[in-house]
Amino acid sequence: MLLNWTVMILYNYFSAMFVGPGYVPLGWTPEKSQDCMYLQYCKVCQSYKAPRSHHCRKCNRCVMKMDHHCPWINNCCGYQNHASFTLFLLLAPLGCIHASFIFIMTMYTQLYNRISFGWSSVKIDMSAAKRDPRPIIPFGLSAFAASLFALGLALGTTIAVGMLFIIQMKVILTNKTSIESWIEEKAKDRIQYYQTGETFIFPYDMGSKWKNFRQVFTWSGIPEGDGLDWPVRDGCHQYSLTIEQLKQKADKRVRSVRYRAIEDYSGVCCPVTKGVKTFFTTPCTEEPRIALSKGDLILATRGLKHWMYGEKILISDADGGIRERGWFPRKCVEKYQYDSETDQPVDGEKKSK
Repeated sequence: MLLNWTVMILYNYFSAMFVGPGYVPLGWTPEKSQDCMYLQYCKVCQSYKAPRSHHCRKCNRCVMKMDHHCPWINNCCGYQNHASFTLFLLLAPLGCIHASFIFIMTMYTQLYNRISFGWSSVKIDMSAAKRDPRPIIPFGLSAFAASLFALGLALGTTIAVGMLFIIQMKVILTNKTSIESWIEEKAKDRIQYYQTGETFIFPYDMGSKWKNFRQVFTWSGIPEGDGLDWPVRDGCHQYSLTIEQLKQKADKRVRSVRYRAIEDYSGVCCPVTKGVKTFFTTPCTEEPRIALSKGDLILATRGLKHWMYGEKILISDADGGIRERGWFPRKCVEKYQYDSETDQPVDGEKKSK
């Protein structure tokens, strides 16, 4: 049984790694040219982002139905390998539970012959068994320590990977991805903030958990569809989700705050020279840091107490210019006051760029 678990775990693990999530073809455009107005354009891939696809900075490609980039498989989890990845998350805890049972029973049966209970103490003799016959496989102190350590690893893997499996199953049974769940939450916040009276309905939920499950898991092992066109529920537009993404992107621009760098920042993860609090509160995320030079302009979109996330404006004289996104220390910037109509500094302040 252990060999069976091992084979199935490794098969799904390497399938998720080498099959990959599937990428949007370079230069892809929708069949109807008028549909381009509903889609975002990726400057890196030089193509439009198909519905449910997102650009991965690690893979440097637009990934079909991207869920997340997993460092353990060194690849994205998406359209083609979502089933293999989820099966790996299921089989790994099951195999570890089986291994944990073996470790526990091994230590119990071996210690049972070595423990003596006195009136005031418990003595363990690891040198030899007190009963005959002696065990076929010697079980000394080193074997006990190794078994205890392996038991800890097995239980830890069961808990950690098992929680990931539960999270994945929740999004699969609603036919979402982790990114799309976040988009849906932001849609609710946007509607509540502006009080527009809209109602956002996730378009890809088929209304049945079994139908949603079948969108990922099939008997052939090949997911349904082509990764570019997706069935939608009644009453929803084919591009309902991408339209919401465009609204959120526009809202992000409106609600962003412009800052100016007053100190240089090299872009390191944990800067020593920016204060103890900044050093120890660095964001625990794979999102990049951006280097700052004194005078740089940044559009901040979110932040923590000692860190901010935003886009550095590299071309300030063109609307929608090229920007570099990432985290930077809050103490390195100050709010930049300017006239929104003329884009000129106020109070006699000179523009830095």
